[in-house]
Amino acid sequence: MYLRLPPRIKVLEALGAVADGRVKVLGDGRCEVISSEGDKTYTVVIEGGYAYSNDNGTIYRGYVGYPILACLMAGGKLPTDKELAEKLRGIPWKRLNEKFKKYEDVLQYIYAERGIDKERAEGYISMVLKEVGKLRLKFGGRSQ
Repeated sequence: MYLRLPPRIKVLEALGAVADGRVKVLGDGRCEVISSEGDKTYTVVIEGGYAYSNDNGTIYRGYVGYPILACLMAGGKLPTDKELAEKLRGIPWKRLNEKFKKYEDVLQYIYAERGIDKERAEGYISMVLKEVGKLRLKFGGRSQ
């Protein structure tokens, strides 16, 4: 089964994980990603057109979860934006998602709170999602 494109906010969540140093590259296409709360570690394996991560979005919702995006960014397979990444450091994503309930509301809050140029951020998100779409990743390839 092909993984769907993630909600747009997940691109920023992934970039924030990279900026925070929460992505540990273990090898080509293999990473460990620590959650924004620091209470979970996600295992990511990307190989041969397959991607696996044990995050909820990937397993239960069938989309490319933010740990996969973060691993692809950290490995140089997806573009990053250093200036935007700096503004995404230290965001408590889980807490904000639970507080606002809607991803769009979280995005608007982050843009305002962190002084992020919405057009620039949205352009970056669109560019990353276009690249992810080209990868056509299938679910699978669990770690050994």
